[in-house]
Amino acid sequence: MGFLTGKTAIITGAGYAVLSDGRCGSIGYGIATAYAKEGANLVITGRNVSKLEKAKEELERLYGIQVLIKQADVNAGADNEAVVQSVIDETIKTFGRIDVLINNAQASKSGVPIADHTTDDFNLALYSGLYATFYYMKACYPYLKETKGSVINFASGAGLFGNYGQCSYAAAKEGIRGLTRVAANEWGKDGINVNIVCPLAWTAQLEQFQKAYPDAFKANVHMPPAGHYGDAELEIGRVCVQLASPDFKYMNGETLTLEGGMGQRP
Repeated sequence: MGFLTGKTAIITGAGYAVLSDGRCGSIGYGIATAYAKEGANLVITGRNVSKLEKAKEELERLYGIQVLIKQADVNAGADNEAVVQSVIDETIKTFGRIDVLINNAQASKSGVPIADHTTDDFNLALYSGLYATFYYMKACYPYLKETKGSVINFASGAGLFGNYGQCSYAAAKEGIRGLTRVAANEWGKDGINVNIVCPLAWTAQLEQFQKAYPDAFKANVHMPPAGHYGDAELEIGRVCVQLASPDFKYMNGETLTLEGGMGQRP
């Protein structure tokens, strides 16, 4: 039994994905696996139902936990507060509590320079990332206050370093970073721990990109100083497990940058 046994974590964007060597192939699924190993019951969301169903089957079979799946897509044309509230309502109906909220989901139109970015391109990143994070935090707040829970949000080096062709993605991620710091200040008195992670992990998408476009990959994806890309489960996922531990309450409001296994708190 892990220290999260009996607790409930919501993880957005956690559909099934694996690398060619069988390791977890997305940050969301890596986090879900790390939490499952500690005994947490999970609520995982995403746009692809088949990937959510596969994740549920694997996690329940391997780790003996319960997984609730919910298709949820926050976008410019949806009643987003209702979409998110449906996830929260079903979570409470099924598990009766929320201990951890992890806002990982994010879509974007990367590779498009500012001059060619459309409003739809910009909205794709803002709604799936920044607005989704805001709506989930707001809806989960009363339940996290009850459990003295944790919020873990995700930003990116794209915002920290101004990556070419990622204006909307960077804007969304920097917005999430600002939102996280405000929540840490406002919710600290309620016992809610709020932090943000800026990861660089090796994922199935990067693996496919390297195979399909080796020259573009070499020009745009650079090896971290530690000499390897982060492992979605063993490094990113385990850090998220640690951030849900009472021992890490002192980190409230911090940005944790993970580059190939090296953790920095700037």
